[in-house]
Amino acid sequence: MIEEGNLKERIKRAQEGDEKVVKAVEELKRAGIKTLKDEEWEVEDGIVMKEERIYIPEGELRGEIICLHHDTLVGGHGGRWKTAELVTRNYWWPGLTKEVGKYVEGYNACQRYKNRSKAPAGKLMPNAILEKPWSHISVDFITKLPLAQGYNAVLVVCDCFSKMVHFIATTEKTSAEGLARLF
Repeated sequence: MIEEGNLKERIKRAQEGDEKVVKAVEELKRAGIKTLKDEEWEVEDGIVMKEERIYIPEGELRGEIICLHHDTLVGGHGGRWKTAELVTRNYWWPGLTKEVGKYVEGYNACQRYKNRSKAPAGKLMPNAILEKPWSHISVDFITKLPLAQGYNAVLVVCDCFSKMVHFIATTEKTSAEGLARLF
């Protein structure tokens, strides 16, 4: 876990070992300017900054910084977007949001205690046993069929007891009154 006191030193050491950062810092020094690429990159107190946020190179330090912002007792465990917002206030690296998302999704306590937006499913109940044919039916339309003898849809009526089926030719424009006639 990161201690606030040595965080700055650990970031400096990690940046010194990152070839991309070393190359950018050398270019800054060689050019004799404070910033690089329209003030996007700069060096402040020996720490490389991108858009006024500390650049964190690849390694375990990224995970520890996410942990520092996500696993706090006060205000922590805020989920993917809140944690990403907290981290991006001061730090930057490519793919930060994606990495924060993976961390939060893999965090055991957050997954166990997550508020569910749906009520739990009730107990499964068996269907009633049918006693006679045609007491329970299912009805469905099959539409968008090719035109045949003036019809382009089929009304399917199925008996749930015997599984007997009646197919009734009709059109897609059948009204409620027309459906009653078909029955």
